Amino acid sequence: MRIALGIEYDGTAYNGWQRQRNGTGVQSVLEQALARVADLPVEVVCAGRTDAGVHAEAQVVHFDSTATRTPRSWALGVNSNLPPDVNALWAAFVAGDFHARYSATSRTYRYLILNRPARSALHRDRAWWIHRPLDEARMRAAAAHLLGEHDFSAFRAAGCQALTPHREIFEITVERHGVWVVVSARANAFLQHMVRNIVGVLVSVGAGDEKPAWAGQVLESRDRTRGGVAAPAHGLTLTGVEYPASAGIPASAPSTLLPLPRP
Repeated sequence: MRIALGIEYDGTAYNGWQRQRNGTGVQSVLEQALARVADLPVEVVCAGRTDAGVHAEAQVVHFDSTATRTPRSWALGVNSNLPPDVNALWAAFVAGDFHARYSATSRTYRYLILNRPARSALHRDRAWWIHRPLDEARMRAAAAHLLGEHDFSAFRAAGCQALTPHREIFEITVERHGVWVVVSARANAFLQHMVRNIVGVLVSVGAGDEKPAWAGQVLESRDRTRGGVAAPAHGLTLTGVEYPASAGIPASAPSTLLPLPRP
């Protein structure tokens, strides 16, 4: 039987999604909890590997098991064995050919920026604090240069193992909510550090260091060294993974982690 799970986690304490020889990956913690429910070893496959410090509201995984459990029992059982910073939102039986990664049609990430003179004690692990004023309109204009299918070599990590640098970005939004600037990107898939590198470029434009057209120049260069610094991992959250309706995967819930500014 193949089972899919919707997972949320705070990535602060983890060395990323993948199981680690040194350090703890979210995958290891989840597999250990599922093994206790199944009374058998369990290996999970995720929709998108997140880096150390990155969070998820809507990660999707699948696993196979001969254990007989209802979806409700899988969800409640695994949560009773997970630490407080990892949680299963739902469980569902899926077809044997469903694959959490390869069946997905798009992924959505959100990057949260706190833009004010004072740092935050409450959101230090969820947002990148930038004290310089940012012009979100300039950031929006820069982001428009990245829409569509391109070679995103200039926005991939040096150690990225993807077979091709070509990805298609369906949508990038930049919105301001008081002191919060929110960048959201939806694509068929992302390269390692791709969203963080994009945000780094957008922030340089928003701060006035570069013109909006510079984002397109970085893209065309296919040279990572042209793009400046990557945004820190802790501001990034996986907020949605989309599948064909036939897969039977619950739609991602609306984002719940956006802190509202004080009036």
